Amino acid sequence: MAKKFVYFFSQQETEGKKEMKELLGGKGANLAEMSSLGLPIPPGFTITTEACAEFSSHGNTYPEGLREEVHTQLEKLEKLMGKKLGDAEDPLLVSVRSGAAVSMPGMMDTVLNLGLNDRSVAGLAARSGNERFAWDSFRRFVQMFGDVVLGIAHHRFEEILDARKNSAGVTTDVELDTAQLKTIVAEFKQLVRDVTGQDFPQEPREQLWKAIDAVFGSWNNDRAIKYRAINKITGMMGTAVNVQAMVYGNLGDTSGTGVAFSRDAATGENVFYGEYLMNAQGEDVVAGIRTPRPLRALEEQQPEIYRQLDEYKNLLERHYRDMQDMEFTIQEGKLFILQTRNGKRTAFAAVKIAADMVKEGLISNREAVMRITPRELDMLLHPNIDPKQEYEVIGKGLPASPGAAVGKIVFTAEKAEEMAASGEKVILVRKETSPEDIGGMDAAQGILTATGGLTSHAAVVARGMGKCCVAGCGALSIKNDGTCTISGRMFREGDVITLNGSTGEVIPKALPLIQPEISGDFEDFMKLVDKERTMGVRTNADTPKDSLQARTFGAEGIGLCRTEHMFFEGDRIDAVREMILAEDTAGRRKALAKILPMQEEDFVGIFKAMDGFPVTIRLLDPPLHEFLPHSDDELRELADIVGVGFDVLKRKTESLHEFNPMLGHRGCRLAITFPEIAEMQAEAIIRAAVTVDRQGVKVLPEIMIPLTGTYQEFEFLKPVIEKKVEEVFATENRRVEYKIGTMIEIPRACLVADRIADTAEFFSFGTNDLTQMTFGYSRDDAGVFLPDYVEKGILPQDPFQVLDREGVGQLVRMGIEKGRSRRPDLKVGICGEHGGEPSSVEFCFQVGMDYVSCSPYRVPIARLAAAQAHIKAEENRKK
Repeated sequence: MAKKFVYFFSQQETEGKKEMKELLGGKGANLAEMSSLGLPIPPGFTITTEACAEFSSHGNTYPEGLREEVHTQLEKLEKLMGKKLGDAEDPLLVSVRSGAAVSMPGMMDTVLNLGLNDRSVAGLAARSGNERFAWDSFRRFVQMFGDVVLGIAHHRFEEILDARKNSAGVTTDVELDTAQLKTIVAEFKQLVRDVTGQDFPQEPREQLWKAIDAVFGSWNNDRAIKYRAINKITGMMGTAVNVQAMVYGNLGDTSGTGVAFSRDAATGENVFYGEYLMNAQGEDVVAGIRTPRPLRALEEQQPEIYRQLDEYKNLLERHYRDMQDMEFTIQEGKLFILQTRNGKRTAFAAVKIAADMVKEGLISNREAVMRITPRELDMLLHPNIDPKQEYEVIGKGLPASPGAAVGKIVFTAEKAEEMAASGEKVILVRKETSPEDIGGMDAAQGILTATGGLTSHAAVVARGMGKCCVAGCGALSIKNDGTCTISGRMFREGDVITLNGSTGEVIPKALPLIQPEISGDFEDFMKLVDKERTMGVRTNADTPKDSLQARTFGAEGIGLCRTEHMFFEGDRIDAVREMILAEDTAGRRKALAKILPMQEEDFVGIFKAMDGFPVTIRLLDPPLHEFLPHSDDELRELADIVGVGFDVLKRKTESLHEFNPMLGHRGCRLAITFPEIAEMQAEAIIRAAVTVDRQGVKVLPEIMIPLTGTYQEFEFLKPVIEKKVEEVFATENRRVEYKIGTMIEIPRACLVADRIADTAEFFSFGTNDLTQMTFGYSRDDAGVFLPDYVEKGILPQDPFQVLDREGVGQLVRMGIEKGRSRRPDLKVGICGEHGGEPSSVEFCFQVGMDYVSCSPYRVPIARLAAAQAHIKAEENRKK
């Protein structure tokens, strides 16, 4: 049986349904579903994503039988509508739109009014009794076809249009009369002839196949490829093509077009929200060409249409059980729904909508948790302007995407990418963004546009990216000389501004930003998350301040406290250097005695912040030379402080130099050479623990020996630490529970993990170093070639960002299995950067870790990833 490539949809006959997104694309599947529901959907047909895949993989040629199927379905559409495509007397016109399985707003191509030519435009004028409408439709068709299908730059058509509006003394398209539109069409066709060397195509079926070519081709255009890369969209076959009978929003003042959201896409509030334009076609609303009106104005202008739209909104949201983004057209007082999809929303809105829909009984707790991606949650943890901060507002636009951003003004996407790549923070300032700007939008901290509304390209894409955006700032005027003015004040490229995407404000200087806190809807959502989570989430924190911040984000302890970071604070670095330069054990102990009370004070603050939760403290890890200055001037200054000659100090510094310090005298190797360092740190930890225990703080210290590669290393150091701990207990006449374990970060440790677990009470996988040593990549130098490896498919991701399951992951799995074979209750966690990366968190759950640990601002993301890993595992068990 021949494969079916084309599916029809109408209220009378529908071949698809919403579950067929992979085959029909999101738009096609939803058009079929809405037709089945009896909504007023203009009929049409969908060419499948499989056809696109075959087209792309066979040198842009169509699969056998596709042309015949399309012609059969077109004839069915013509019969249903009682019109012929492009007929000279009563033409059927169609739209040709893309529609992938995953929504990619603005990334691929659309053509409206297809079927118009020099003959059918007259028939359309006669049938409609509206000559201006016919020529406006023809003008739009030639422009869109020329841009999308023939590859003529959009601005070439806009320049002709702007010139005609200027000569006519008008500012908007709707003010152009029929004669002026005829002139514009003639000039557009001349532009086509000049650029392509051929006349604008007149035969309707030729137009149709060229448009289908273009939509299929748009799947692999630069902006679509970049969008998929930015949003990590993989595994899709291609785009579907939707051919649909036209309805007209540009027939006059009783016609219009708009976009509506069943809930506020920026805040998540359960309010009907959107924008529309009368006497316009769909692209006018999202393209920012005219400033649209808020949807609530339609209730006054056409109350019956608004009532119907509100009814359809409620029906669709209940049916899809999610916030809907709908496009509609009003044709001479009759409402049509052109598409619906699950609406793009800010992270703020996504969290609120998920939590609210659980309360409303629309979705389950688990569905709510699975609907929010860790990336969206990350977006929610974005900075804002301190509400106590006073500032000057120089311009005001629409609050299109919340948060705040500070950066240097750039006027092109290319410049934004270039400056961001060199570490600069930039604000992309445009009249209005277009799909070609996707790379610059991704690179920018925020986006400011002069035109466009809350449903414009800039607004929709910025919300999807979690970027701060102010749209439609009327006070902004962009010049051609690398400058712009905002309320008359001039700014050059490189000048710094601040955007407040939550209020729509533009501020003419850099403002300090504050980090977000968990409260309100976010807190409600995270409670739902924690109901589904079984794996613990700790934080990596070295100070009481970081520890308290992590607690507010839901951390359940500290998985990595790096003691060496404390050594650099204040004047304690001098004592550390004195210890390093000491010639004997006595000298080292004398210097360490100065450091001990400082370390103890640090641990007291951290234990108090983590009252009731475990705190894993890593003993000194870096090589000693890292604590010494390197320049001669700094060495001379240190020589005066410690009372050592400059030459002696320089020789000592040079003697500590290592050719490969990452594999050198560090971690447990230092403690074995200099046990007094480990003794001092163990004493500081336990003294602090006893102190806070007396104060009623529940303390659970875990002392972690770093860089263990042999079980003999651990077995040497554990008694050293235990002896010092027992001395403190005896002196203080008080005991606290504690554990001694190790950091597994050397491949050999994974191989002998069973022997290490004979004496170690916990393992914490340091996957930063484990990745480095497994691959043989220097973490500090691999950035030179790893991007090439990923781009060329040698590696799927940067292994320092996403845990390498195939190699490093197998060592982790082996280490856990071997360790628990000797100690079944062995506590196991991870404390590398992977502990906050969602895919890596899922792997940690799968191999049976007790917890993951990550930086404070990644804690909510790790909580969500851990919950989602548990839900997926439960669902897989049911299958």
